[in-house]
Amino acid sequence: MQKRVWTATGREVSRIGQGTWHLESDSASAAIAALQRGLELGATHIDTAELYGSGKVEALVGKAIAGKREQVYLVSKVMPSNASRQGTLKACERSLKALGTDWLDCYLLHWPGSHPLADTLEAFERLREQGKIRSWGVSNFDEDELAEALELAGLGKIACNQVLYNLEERGIEHAVLPFCERHGIAVVGYTPFGTRGLPGGKGGQVLSEIAARHGATPRQVILAFLTRRPSSFAIPKSASVKHTEENAGAASLVLSAADEQALEAAFPLGRRRAGVAML
Repeated sequence: MQKRVWTATGREVSRIGQGTWHLESDSASAAIAALQRGLELGATHIDTAELYGSGKVEALVGKAIAGKREQVYLVSKVMPSNASRQGTLKACERSLKALGTDWLDCYLLHWPGSHPLADTLEAFERLREQGKIRSWGVSNFDEDELAEALELAGLGKIACNQVLYNLEERGIEHAVLPFCERHGIAVVGYTPFGTRGLPGGKGGQVLSEIAARHGATPRQVILAFLTRRPSSFAIPKSASVKHTEENAGAASLVLSAADEQALEAAFPLGRRRAGVAML
């Protein structure tokens, strides 16, 4: 599994990780088996959040990584409604308990909220000093919100920005992704396959043709394209061993310049708009 360094942390993180949103809706045993298979294949970046299943998914992840904690780059998130200075500290304690661990590799603010960002970041720094988190980042932040966080925290503190990113939602490429690259912030794309299934029509045909040339699958082509830049990572969710194996296989796929140009044409970037798209 190809790994890349997160500039702010100096840690190597798997290019293709494992998302867990809605994992509570699947068979617990199947989900745990899928996560563990991912670890075996090097997909050691596992992302979760207190929001997911109201803590049920964190508990499920905790079972999957029991006895394997040192292998995992573990990320969780605090909900904006809990992200006051004291609320963030308490939320982190709850997540640590649910996950059965003493620390998080990275802790994120799930999206911008009403509590002062300075208070949330102060809590993150306190947690880092206490050894309960090793780094922190944000999620669903646009370039203006990132600039505010950067002004408050300074360079080298924001580990990543986790954002919606798939072939039909490439809006972050206008300003958010370039901002992150300029300031050493990793970009983690969630929901890389979108919410409507694999594209059909001309775009689907292009995907299938590229996949056939590489002996790969369309999903692997999608993941390879979305992680084509050194700053970019993806966290596809899987609740089956088969799909996890397919996702992990994308880490060894290298697209040609012609492949990338064909995908750019089939799934155009579109106009820049304010903010970032969210689910």
